[in-house]
Amino acid sequence: MITMISDLRVPRTHLFFFCPLFHHSILSLATRYDNKMPMSDRSKDWLAQAEKDLDQAKSSQAEGRHEWACFAAQQSAEKAVKALHLFRGQEAWGHVVAKLLEELALEIPETLIDKAKVLDNFYVPTRYANGHPDGAPFEHYGKLQSEDAICYASEILEFVRNKMA
Repeated sequence: MITMISDLRVPRTHLFFFCPLFHHSILSLATRYDNKMPMSDRSKDWLAQAEKDLDQAKSSQAEGRHEWACFAAQQSAEKAVKALHLFRGQEAWGHVVAKLLEELALEIPETLIDKAKVLDNFYVPTRYANGHPDGAPFEHYGKLQSEDAICYASEILEFVRNKMA
């Protein structure tokens, strides 16, 4: 059976442009959403990338690129929580770490959700000049923000590691 791209039941924002390189990815998505193929467990891959993103956050901070440290920390937390979703056999969409935590069928400490909310504020404005009323992103972030971001992402990673152990 061939599934047409227009038949995919996925939000339009998640579709790939049709290209021979993505052909198998699109067919895989189509089949997965038709419940004919089980989703493979890539949780360890997501967790490994979360670890590398945290390393990048620390490197960026050491080099004085605090806006990138904050963004990399947010990415680390996001990927770690998505790893836990996959580990539990769930799919996770989106970039809001607090929401991703809340969507887990687990008891999540409220303080961890609050820390995720802080990280969520680093997703867009750390990268785009129009994320703040004035100035480039790097002008709005310093060591204080990057230290908090790295600390909070580390706590979320530790939570995920414990749940996946």
